Amino acid sequence: MIFKKTKNLELKMDAFLDKISEAGIVYRRGIKNYMNKSGDDFERHVAQIKQLEHEADELRKNIETQLYTQTLVPESRGDILALMETSDDVIDRATDTLVEFSIENPNVPEPFRDGFIELARTTVKATEEMVKAMRAFMRDPLNVRNYLHKVYHWEKESDRIAGELKRAIFASEDLKLSEKIHLRYFALHVDTLADRAEDVADRLAIYTIKRSI
Repeated sequence: MIFKKTKNLELKMDAFLDKISEAGIVYRRGIKNYMNKSGDDFERHVAQIKQLEHEADELRKNIETQLYTQTLVPESRGDILALMETSDDVIDRATDTLVEFSIENPNVPEPFRDGFIELARTTVKATEEMVKAMRAFMRDPLNVRNYLHKVYHWEKESDRIAGELKRAIFASEDLKLSEKIHLRYFALHVDTLADRAEDVADRLAIYTIKRSI
């Protein structure tokens, strides 16, 4: 265990990961609310994910300060800091995407709504497995691989669903080109969440190997 002598830091790391996990749930529900035209519920989720992002940022800064000022886990400090920065990108991307939906208010025709909902579900699956992998890295590095392959699976599944969704959008004869481009932009936004989770998984794979040497 990286934090076996620093329980307080371990608790803060867990709290940070809890914020990312909760943000994933809020993100998925927010996308579903938007597609189901539940405007009030959607805006509530936008406010909620903004608050989670703020709380995660405060925790990250607090953890970084503690790592530096108390000279904790010096052999793993650089890896932990890099992981936190990269995983923070996940919650930032989720927040940015919901905010973009709120600002631009894209018109999503009924035939494509289920595709967006399914895409959000698979991207959040990738983030959930990413969080599990990070928890394993802190406590039981031998089990990290059990979660990494699931992150990669859901990232590939997200790419597949996003590709099918974009093909269907551009094949539509009922949309203008500008509308198709707008919808593609949002499909890319939703799909990028899984890419950010994959970035964390890639770092975890490297750091786990380093710790085993």
